[in-house]
Amino acid sequence: MLRTTVTKIAIRTRSASLPFSKTQSVFTKHSPCALSPRFFSTTTTSSKSLFSALSGQTFALLSAGLISGLAGYSVAIRRNAETAQQKPQYGSREDCAHAIEELKKTFLDDEIAVSTNADDLYSHGFSINDHHLGQSHTVIIYPTCTEDVVKVVKIATKYRMPIIAYSGGTSLEGQFRGYSSGGICLDMSRMNKIIEIHEADSDLVCQSGVCWTDINDTLHEKGIPLFFPLDPAPTATIGGMLSTGCSGTNAVRYGTAKAEWFLNATVVLPSGEVIKTRQRSRKSSAGFDTTKLFIGAEGTLGIVTEAIVHFPDVRKATEAVREVVLSGVGIQCVELMDDLCMHALNRHGQSGDSWPEKDTLLFKFQGHNKASLSECGRVAAEIVAKHGGFGFRFAKDEEQANDLWATRKNALYACLALVDGSKAWSTDVCVPVSKLSELVYETKKDLAATGLVAPIAGHAGDGNFHASLLIRNEEELKIAKDVVSRMIHRAIALDGTCTGEHGVGIGKKEYLIEELGAGTVELMKTVKRVIDPLCLFNPGKLYPDDPVADSKGV
Repeated sequence: MLRTTVTKIAIRTRSASLPFSKTQSVFTKHSPCALSPRFFSTTTTSSKSLFSALSGQTFALLSAGLISGLAGYSVAIRRNAETAQQKPQYGSREDCAHAIEELKKTFLDDEIAVSTNADDLYSHGFSINDHHLGQSHTVIIYPTCTEDVVKVVKIATKYRMPIIAYSGGTSLEGQFRGYSSGGICLDMSRMNKIIEIHEADSDLVCQSGVCWTDINDTLHEKGIPLFFPLDPAPTATIGGMLSTGCSGTNAVRYGTAKAEWFLNATVVLPSGEVIKTRQRSRKSSAGFDTTKLFIGAEGTLGIVTEAIVHFPDVRKATEAVREVVLSGVGIQCVELMDDLCMHALNRHGQSGDSWPEKDTLLFKFQGHNKASLSECGRVAAEIVAKHGGFGFRFAKDEEQANDLWATRKNALYACLALVDGSKAWSTDVCVPVSKLSELVYETKKDLAATGLVAPIAGHAGDGNFHASLLIRNEEELKIAKDVVSRMIHRAIALDGTCTGEHGVGIGKKEYLIEELGAGTVELMKTVKRVIDPLCLFNPGKLYPDDPVADSKGV
């Protein structure tokens, strides 16, 4: 398996609530505290307190459209069939010998980086754990970093040598067997470092040779109440787990590697170019998910050198929210609505209640019965009070809870009514949750300086927020465009994304290279050209325009 990846992994808190019943809550700083232990509660905090604390639609595919799309795809692929069926030509034995000599010279200062030892070659091409025939490699390389892998890929390309990545050696379908004409085996075992742990964001960055059990042991030793839930063979490593799309005994609860456990990957492509598939924010709608292009690809598309893995719950949008989650309280979601948004909901919302017009958090809890939900509310209320919020209250009944949530869902329409004759420029960005407070605070200051009316609502639990800039004329449109551009640059600089939910379309395609890098964007364009060579499907969207006239049609 070819893998070189900085993996961002998601991690789960060790105490988890059972996802059966639901409850919502809102926090109010200046409203009196009501202690009715029901399904939902509300509290708001002042803007300053909140910001300092803050650190589907289902789509139906019609059969006729599907058949038409598949027919078009078939026609396009057929044109390249002759080229695709050509047998690859690999280097001769002489080429192989030259490659080995160049590899030895390249890693001259690292005496254990290159091995042609017979026992070493045998152990990397055979396995007692499966029935497949063994096949030795020609040479074993032990890289220590992404740059080492780049050097190997370039030499392999020069001499047309196959490259097979080797990780934990636990694969059972012959993935790490050598190639019959000879080849290079990349043993990733020396790339076994945990580079960064972001406890506040529930993710970490590691090299691809790190074993998942070592990750959990490290977290336990450091007293960090998180764990990485994918659990295949005990010696399996992150690179191999990503490349095979693994799962394990925890899959019933936590899913597989093809879920959201790998946030991004650093990959060395066959060209020798290094790409990072996306930023570190918890979610992104910026183009298609190139991370998943490599999950399950078994090293056939690139070598993963590092990855960002994340843990299942997001634990910091505010210091209060972080503490609530750390306490083991079952939170399904945490929503943020600023003071202007609450003002709009009071004037034009669907709920019959009147809420304090302060920055507000709306919680939805999980629990297996009413007593469990009441306990969640009690713990959350105590924690929020420590951070300057009070007035925590549950909704008096399920009907009020549903009305409150429906009001949140229709916040955009309530906000539109604030300015007669206005249209909304609704935009979203997303950052690692520990960066959300900084982003919201700076954006609020920026908006206030422009004079535009722009309520903010967002998903505080995953670092995603939405601003609705209400505009009435061309002058305000220009101001809004500048504000949104600054917001996006700010989010990307904080390791975030230009869009957490809304997508790219024509509105944000100019930011993709800044966010993803030119290499990743070109990879996306290459996939587009292969599948849609005539560029008939939705032209002009998603992909950034080329600096010059785009002769490739993408």
